[in-house]
Amino acid sequence: MSTSQRSLRLLSLLQTRRYWSGEELAQRLEVSLRTLRRDVDKLRELGYPVQAERGVGGGYQLAAGAALPPLVLDDEEAVALIVGLQSTIHGGENALAEAGLRALSKVVPVLPAKLRQRTQALAASTVPLDSQHSTREPVDPQVLVAFAQGCRDRERIAFDYRDARGNASSRRVEPAKLVNVGNRYYLVAYDLDRADWRSFRVDRAENAEPRALRFARREIPGGDAAQFVRAGLRGAGNLRVSARVHASSEELESRVGRWFEIQPIDEHSCLVRTEDSDLRWVAFGLALCDAQVSDVQPAELCELLNGWSTRLLQGSET
Repeated sequence: MSTSQRSLRLLSLLQTRRYWSGEELAQRLEVSLRTLRRDVDKLRELGYPVQAERGVGGGYQLAAGAALPPLVLDDEEAVALIVGLQSTIHGGENALAEAGLRALSKVVPVLPAKLRQRTQALAASTVPLDSQHSTREPVDPQVLVAFAQGCRDRERIAFDYRDARGNASSRRVEPAKLVNVGNRYYLVAYDLDRADWRSFRVDRAENAEPRALRFARREIPGGDAAQFVRAGLRGAGNLRVSARVHASSEELESRVGRWFEIQPIDEHSCLVRTEDSDLRWVAFGLALCDAQVSDVQPAELCELLNGWSTRLLQGSET
């Protein structure tokens, strides 16, 4: 093991435990105590605040502080971190999903190529528990990260896209916002070739690449990315859905705010609306309301909810 590799290994070990004895560290690194002390001095020269406790049973620890340099992760830790962040993005609550996306956009670009390949292979080989009932296609994390960074850095993005009819095209856009609608992500962007605003389903995009061209921020039509996506979904083959939910708007915002548009009726009930091509996802969203539901439209959704309720009750009686 070279000196630089040993220093990284030492730093990784110091970050996994609050305190290490000198003998333990030397054994892990397969070096003498004298060499260990020299390696610790090198870390200090690089700005890592390594504290030492001398004497019998003495050891080392990293001091806490805001100026601590970036973490060092081994291969297994890096893969676990990426997979965990992807799970958070696709399955977490809205705020947690957004935080996971921000973290992913910082981690992925600094991964070595072999680790990016490992995480991609793992994501491609893993399916969610409800995959047989889901119509969602997998999102390429590299595409999602490229879009997120483009929005953050105001950098133009080029990517390949296929629409709902399967027609393929190449797009050049100025990305503005990512919007999480139910079980999907949409990119709101200004399409340079069409000189107009568009929303793109992220799972239909691939080969996203930044163009190293910055742009001045444009105003999204209506000033609200989420409303722009909702408007685009209307008339796109989706069914319009509405229901009265007997709960306050505050309760529903925290439970299903990312699923539905919520309009208060009174202090104890709200009208919820959305549009989707798969009523099973809408039914699942209504179940998450954890409240009585009435005045359900369309009739197909009401029949689906009644069928679920009947089968669930029958199962509980056996």
